[in-house]
Amino acid sequence: MLTTAERRRGLAYGATVLSAVTLFVAMAVLPLLAWDTGATEARLFSAYTASVLRFTLLQASLSTGLSILFAIPVALALARQPRFPGRVWIVRLMALPMGLPVLIGALGLLGIWGRQGIVNKGLTAAGLAEPISIYGISGILLAHVFFNMPLAVRLMLAALERLPAEYWLLSAGLGMRRASVFRFVEWPALRQVVPGIAGLIFMLCATSFTLVLMLGGGPAATTLEVAIYQSLRFDFDPPRAIALAFLQIGVTGAILAVMAFIPAPEDSGTTGGRTIRRLDGITWGARIGDAAVILLATAFLVMPLAAIAAAGLTADLWRLATSDAFARALWTSGKIAVAAALLAVAASMAILSARQAVADMKRPGPLARGFSASLSATSALVLLVPPVVLGTGWFLVLRPLGPVAPYAPALVAIINALMALPFVMRVLAPAVTTHRTRTARLAASLGLSGWPRLWRIDLHVLARPLLTAASFAMALSLGDLGAVALFGSSDLTTLPWLVYSRLSSYRSNDADGLAFLLAMVCLALAILGTAGRREENA
Repeated sequence: MLTTAERRRGLAYGATVLSAVTLFVAMAVLPLLAWDTGATEARLFSAYTASVLRFTLLQASLSTGLSILFAIPVALALARQPRFPGRVWIVRLMALPMGLPVLIGALGLLGIWGRQGIVNKGLTAAGLAEPISIYGISGILLAHVFFNMPLAVRLMLAALERLPAEYWLLSAGLGMRRASVFRFVEWPALRQVVPGIAGLIFMLCATSFTLVLMLGGGPAATTLEVAIYQSLRFDFDPPRAIALAFLQIGVTGAILAVMAFIPAPEDSGTTGGRTIRRLDGITWGARIGDAAVILLATAFLVMPLAAIAAAGLTADLWRLATSDAFARALWTSGKIAVAAALLAVAASMAILSARQAVADMKRPGPLARGFSASLSATSALVLLVPPVVLGTGWFLVLRPLGPVAPYAPALVAIINALMALPFVMRVLAPAVTTHRTRTARLAASLGLSGWPRLWRIDLHVLARPLLTAASFAMALSLGDLGAVALFGSSDLTTLPWLVYSRLSSYRSNDADGLAFLLAMVCLALAILGTAGRREENA
């Protein structure tokens, strides 16, 4: 039960965040609406815009289909083999691409599948005249599968492991073969989660920027976000950038609308709480087949990561780490990452306080319920208006005022904070809600509220999730190239921009070394964020 003062403070915090985010996004979108509508409309219905839209939807559809197609057998194999050697670490490995900076993952894929990569060197040695090309749509699809297939595996595996143990006992008692088990037990469970997973992956692929920028290979393989960047950075064609930005918002809005109609997975039913024992995976044929699938998927993920480490260690790391360029980029990235993390955590705590204040009302009216729903939508607003679109709008706002460089660090920090907000909310919401429910009576009996409560009660329990959320937001900001792409220059050089500039100038050895150093920084943040946690069985 909140006091009146606490309820008012929570509502005020939430209103402040809602107003600030809405104003920031509106200030980016309004210039797009106010620009020369005739020129924008001409670009909107041009052949170039239509081709970019077609390719964006095509590559997102193919990437989603391939990620789901390859994830299903891997998830089934892991579910059938709960005692597979190293299974815990393999499942944890599936989470690594989600936290890996996209730029580093792309460099690892180049190390394996690029023109000078391990695969092409082996094919050339075998006498193949035309090695595999990672550039173009083939490379984009490969990279998207690398990043999104593990996400699909983990979500599918969770759905399969939620099935009651009685299902497997019944299927074994009926003597059901593997095809029948898949048809009547496994597929019904997967069918409930596949649409949601596919929608999420499609959204990620449709808004992909860094991978397409590095692996697109030319105008024929350009997505909406990359085309926006090229229109401003190289061609300086604001009407075309605005037309593409509107298309981007339309595409993401349509995807979010479709995802809103996807039903949530239903509960699998009651269970006696028995330990799950899969009898369909104990035969030698099943074990060998599942082991082959698991090992192939593991190798697909490990090889690029190993290529990053191998290429990074062959570079002159000491020279790179002690160079002025690295020091400046690290300092710039650090400042932006810390600011983005603080903003994201503060905004999340304010949103959660406001939602708790509304939930604490005895009879919240339509206005209060709408306010709470608006706060929930605020945390996902960056999905509707991607970072490149926000950067485009603010670029057009600030350009008449003179050089954009002085404002760039603050803009990048705010955009990165908005980008991290959905993930920070996902970390903090369960912890904050549970803790405040448990300690509400204690705080009321002690007469503690506001900062005294935060200092004496909340921080002792919430310090760990706050640290996890902040470290995740910092790592996300450190590895981001999308927000800084429009503003990157000699005055604003972050670590990802430094890596990309070295790669663009064909200094690949330096790029590999800098990418390795960036990966070590992100790994240190990941370790910091999970410090003190007990190891969980994946």
